[in-house]
Amino acid sequence: MKAIGYHSPQPITSDSALVDLELPTPALRPRDLLVRVEAISVNPVDVKVRAGVAPSDGAPKILGWDVSGTVEAVGAETTSFKPGDRVFYAGALDRPGANSELHAVDERIVGRKPASLSFAEAAALPLTAVTAWELLFDRLAVPYGVKTPGDAILIVNGAGGVGSILIQLARRLTGLTVIATASRPETIEWVKAMGAHHVIDHRHPLDEGLSRIGIPDVRYVASLTGTDKHLPAIAKLIAPQGKLALIDDPKVLDIVPFKRKSVSVHWEFMFTRSMFGTPDIAAQGHLLNEIADLVDAGVLRSTLKAETGPINADSLKRAHALVESGTAIGKNVIAGF
Repeated sequence: MKAIGYHSPQPITSDSALVDLELPTPALRPRDLLVRVEAISVNPVDVKVRAGVAPSDGAPKILGWDVSGTVEAVGAETTSFKPGDRVFYAGALDRPGANSELHAVDERIVGRKPASLSFAEAAALPLTAVTAWELLFDRLAVPYGVKTPGDAILIVNGAGGVGSILIQLARRLTGLTVIATASRPETIEWVKAMGAHHVIDHRHPLDEGLSRIGIPDVRYVASLTGTDKHLPAIAKLIAPQGKLALIDDPKVLDIVPFKRKSVSVHWEFMFTRSMFGTPDIAAQGHLLNEIADLVDAGVLRSTLKAETGPINADSLKRAHALVESGTAIGKNVIAGF
């Protein structure tokens, strides 16, 4: 089968950063699906792994943790899917990724593809939707589907992949006032289209931005990038007994200033369930089915911004370079081998 991977970590400008390969069809575990990949998307985790993680077993490293496709075959103990089913999912960080024609994945972290979306539109959603859902409803413990008004959430980097779906979830499934950060005209327009009530500029202190729109503090903060840079302002603007959730990787995170306010700090990492085989691993499959239902009901929309193809090394290099630039809006998807 065709695949794209690398033999050693390289900058994306290197010819060997990502290369086209021919690999055998993956072997299935008892709970696995074999999926024919139709569309994929690139996330910051792809860039981080490619730049810093060497293959450990002599085989090339295959990335890719956003996929939509069609089930080709199933393992001996699968119960939820059959050949021909259309699915979408983010996969597992400790298994080969989906930058390949065929991909093996545990059925428990797979959801049905939204019927109203194309494969490309669906591939924009899984990793970011799982991250945003877990951050909002599991880590911050915002009540799901409860429209009680009064509290607010600040989403730092609202135009990114996670921010784009998090804005939608918070706006449509909670009673929170949604404040997103963005700095360029095109990103401001995007986060408003996703549903943000207010937009502030993250190039300036966030607490000052909140004051300018007449909101002195917020109960919830979702810091999706630049947490170390924004931490002093977050300590000022977060309400007493508030909650902060983050997904980035600051080298240092001094949370002592939060003590006076009894603020709780939460980390979201959507690969935790699959990596540790937690007892609730199937929650991710259920979550993706819920996302699919909400999309098909018109409550949520795909965060697809651009579609390119075909799926090969050249296309993936361009996608990696875009993610590394820090200017990506929503999700860019690559479709078709």
